[in-house]
Amino acid sequence: MKVLVTGAAGFIGFHLVQRLLGRGDEVVGLDNLSDYYSVALKEARLAQVRSDRFRFVRMDLADREALPALFAAERFDAVVNLAAQAGVRYSVENPWAYVDSNVVGFLNVLECCRHYPVRHLVYASSSSVYGGNEKTPFSEEDRVDDPVSLYAATKKSDELMAGCYAHLYGLKVTGLRLFTVYGPWGRPDMSPMLFASAILAGRPVKVFNHGDMLRDFTYVDDIVEGMVRVLDRVPQKHEVYNIGCSNPVRLMDFISELERALGREAEKIMLPMQPGDVYQTYADTTKLERELGYKPGVMLREGVDRFVAWYLSDQNPLR
Repeated sequence: MKVLVTGAAGFIGFHLVQRLLGRGDEVVGLDNLSDYYSVALKEARLAQVRSDRFRFVRMDLADREALPALFAAERFDAVVNLAAQAGVRYSVENPWAYVDSNVVGFLNVLECCRHYPVRHLVYASSSSVYGGNEKTPFSEEDRVDDPVSLYAATKKSDELMAGCYAHLYGLKVTGLRLFTVYGPWGRPDMSPMLFASAILAGRPVKVFNHGDMLRDFTYVDDIVEGMVRVLDRVPQKHEVYNIGCSNPVRLMDFISELERALGREAEKIMLPMQPGDVYQTYADTTKLERELGYKPGVMLREGVDRFVAWYLSDQNPLR
């Protein structure tokens, strides 16, 4: 199968590319290598991909000439769209980046899949679409019409556009609401990398909402396992699934696990909740378990140990 993975130099995209190549697929990886975070880290990820069945293309997802030309030339069997402007907090500072990438860019992908048909389009949505939902765990049946950040609003827009294209043009599309992902080669703007860096450098760790937060931390290999299962099952219509661990962890407990694995105690600065953030995320993965047999296999302690082992290794270009 020939698969286009957008965001291939990103955290999850890199791991998915490795998994698809490992099972024999042909993969074209697309990324614009934006400087939102370290380009050196993205390049280091790509350097780990060693296969004659992989080709990297540097391109902006919103390019309305180059992307259709790529689809016309390659004739993909499937597309996994992971390219996006990430980060809830940054969306408060730079809203246009989110509209350009997450809305305009995704519309370009949908148009390309419409005019150069693929068997299946899988795209990354986000748990942030649940907003300040107080009902737990978060189910695909819950209302998602009250986002608390622009990032969340763009991800909900993606779901609406995907549903529209499935209805109008018969596209087979699946959206994945990803919960808090962590693991080796992670993003430096996310809490595991920020915390590990600060603890090892002896800098204070910034703890928002005074540590009173819950996150459904999910190891990256489990996320990728869910993606592959979804990719291989073509839906009859537009489907949406949660992918998480279904085991929310208190932020202070996550920090404690990092302290244990790193062998150092963190100095902590307690701060109020950031604008656009939410108190908790908690995935109900019943639908994915029932329909595709998904079940996360890496619990928190093992996942933190694996992350720390990578962070301390020579593979980490940011140390």
